[in-house]
Amino acid sequence: MNKKLKTALFIAIPIIFIGAFFLRNQLTGTDRGQSSQAAETVQQSRDNRLGVRAMRVNSQAFSNRIQTTGSIIANEEVQLRPEASGRITSLTLDEGRSVRKGDILVKINDADLQAQLRRTQLQLELAELRENRQKLLLENRAIAQEDYDVALNQLNTVKAEIELIKAQIDKTEIRAPFDGVIGLRNVSEGSYITPTNVVATLQDFDNVRIDFSIPERYAAYVRSGDRITFTRQGSDQVYTGTIMAVEPRIDQATRTLMLRAVAPNPGRAIIPGAFVSIRFQLREIPDAIMVPSEAIIPELGGNSIFVHEDGIAKRRNIVIGTRTETLVQVVEGLNHGDTILTTGILQLRENMPVRILELTDQNYED
Repeated sequence: MNKKLKTALFIAIPIIFIGAFFLRNQLTGTDRGQSSQAAETVQQSRDNRLGVRAMRVNSQAFSNRIQTTGSIIANEEVQLRPEASGRITSLTLDEGRSVRKGDILVKINDADLQAQLRRTQLQLELAELRENRQKLLLENRAIAQEDYDVALNQLNTVKAEIELIKAQIDKTEIRAPFDGVIGLRNVSEGSYITPTNVVATLQDFDNVRIDFSIPERYAAYVRSGDRITFTRQGSDQVYTGTIMAVEPRIDQATRTLMLRAVAPNPGRAIIPGAFVSIRFQLREIPDAIMVPSEAIIPELGGNSIFVHEDGIAKRRNIVIGTRTETLVQVVEGLNHGDTILTTGILQLRENMPVRILELTDQNYED
C-alpha cells in the first residue's frame, strides 16, 4: 500500500463513522416523536369526555338596533274633486305650484244658483217688511198671535233658503284645504266635471311621514317620541325623524308592528312614495350579558343554559331579556366571567364531564 492510499483511508474512515452516528440519532429521534404522537393519540382516544366549544361571557355596553325599510308619504295629501257637477269657468291651479289654504283653485258655472240667490234675497226683503208690520199690529192687539207667527215663519223660511243656495254655490268652488303643492291636473278650463273626476292632487310635504314595520318581538321596546335615522336611494344624506304613532295591534299576516314617524323635509328633497332605509335604535344597555341564541335551552316555564365548572357541565336557569338576530340578553342566571357551553347542547346532561376544544371570549358589535 502506497503512501497516497494510506492518507486517503485515514481521512475517509473518520468521516464515515461521523455520518453514521448522526444518521442513527436522526432515525432514533423520529421514532421517539412518532411514539410520542401515538401515545398522545391513544390517550385522547381513551378520554371519554364530550368535546365542546365554550365562550367566556363579559358584561359590555350593548345598543340594540334594527335596520328595516319603509315608504315616504306626504304629511297631508288629498285628491281634489268637485262636490257638484258643471262646466269649469275658472281654473287657477298650476301644476307644481304652491298654494295657500283657502285659495280658489277651480270654479264651476253657478249662474243659475246666483239667479236663485238674487230672487230669494228679494223675497227676504218682502218677508222682513211683512214681519215688521205684523209685529206692530200684534203690539197694538190688532191681530192674533197666530197671524204674527205665520209671518215670522215665512221670514225664517226665506233665510233658510238663502243659506241653502249659498251652500250650493260653495260646492261649485274647489278651495285648497291646506298649504301644499299642486300635482298634475287632469282637466282643462271649459271641461264638464262631476264628483267622480279627480281634478288634481294636493300634497303638503314640507314635513314627511315614514311608514315602516318591525318584528313583533320588539313591540315592547318602542314608543312615541323615539328617534330614527334614514337614508333615501340616490343620496348619502342621513335624515332624522321621530316616531309619532304606533299601531295598537300586530299584523296577523306578517307578524309585524306598524310604526309611523315624521321628519322635516328641507327643500322638499324627499318625495312622497320614495323607498328609504331605516336605522332604529331600540334601547341602550350599559352592562348587558349577551349569549348566542343557540346556547339557550327553551323549557316549560323558562330557559336554561349549560355552564362549565371544573370540567363539569352545570345547568343554570336563566331569565332572558331583549333579542337580536343572533344574540339573547341574559338578565338573571349568569355573571361576568362565567364560561358557557355553545356546542353539544343536545348531548349535554347535568354534571356530565366535558372537554373544551375551543374557548373564546364574548365579543359582539352593537
